[in-house]
Amino acid sequence: MTDATAETTRASIWRKMRSNTGVVIGGTLLAIIVAIAVFAPLLSPHDPIAQDLTRRLLPPFWHDRSVPEHLLGTDHLGRDYLSRLLYGARVSLGVGLGVTFVSGVIGITLGLLAGYFGGRIDMVISFAITTRLSLPIVLVALAAVALGGASLVTLICVLGLLLWDRFAVVSRAAAQGLRHQEFIMGLHAIGAGLPRILFLEILPNMRATILVVVSLEVANVILLESALSFLGLGVRPPTPSWGLMISEGRDNILFDPWLIALPGTAICLLVLAVNLFGDGLRDIMGPAKR
Repeated sequence: MTDATAETTRASIWRKMRSNTGVVIGGTLLAIIVAIAVFAPLLSPHDPIAQDLTRRLLPPFWHDRSVPEHLLGTDHLGRDYLSRLLYGARVSLGVGLGVTFVSGVIGITLGLLAGYFGGRIDMVISFAITTRLSLPIVLVALAAVALGGASLVTLICVLGLLLWDRFAVVSRAAAQGLRHQEFIMGLHAIGAGLPRILFLEILPNMRATILVVVSLEVANVILLESALSFLGLGVRPPTPSWGLMISEGRDNILFDPWLIALPGTAICLLVLAVNLFGDGLRDIMGPAKR
């Protein structure tokens, strides 16, 4: 592909993205949440873990008993809820991206090897994929995190080792379709090495498909992290986490429902943004559209 052709292709994809409602809405919402996570220290009016029991369970601004210094109220320990929501975006995005990176490296590598070589290597890796698919992710993650201890690193490692199958399946299918292409046969003819063929030629031609898988997998990871944090096996207190905030507010759900509604809404908005963006990319970069 020449530079002019590549430029034309990029311009065409950019025009389609701007005209796609899902990409525009999801991308805008996702960009806002990412900006909130990045600039949380500048946007937060208070320390998210600072406690003040004299100001516990203050209601948000729409209540009569609200306090101007705490726009979204405080939790059961008197911590500013707005600050915890802002910092919670960092945890959700950090876990989502971290797990997706770990699972992507594992799954894409296995999928490339299976699709390119075929034969026994494909059989072994396909068996590993089938075995992984037979494991209940939530139950295995609960057991692994309970044994390894609840921490951010443990959570990322456990989920990363459990969610690589989608990357492997997609990469395997893509590699099988590319290994007999003429440019790959030409590289064989000139004696190109295996790493170059796999990671510098085949992998770049799979980036559109992999990008769609990444966008959809991030949403799945965010929900899993929230579920594990809700069960007390995710991020350790007092680290702000939306799932942990829901867990901490469940005892006051009847009298202070906003303790659950606010972080729950934040999770819904983030997952909605990622899913809209991912669906839009799939419509634009899918095989039928390309």
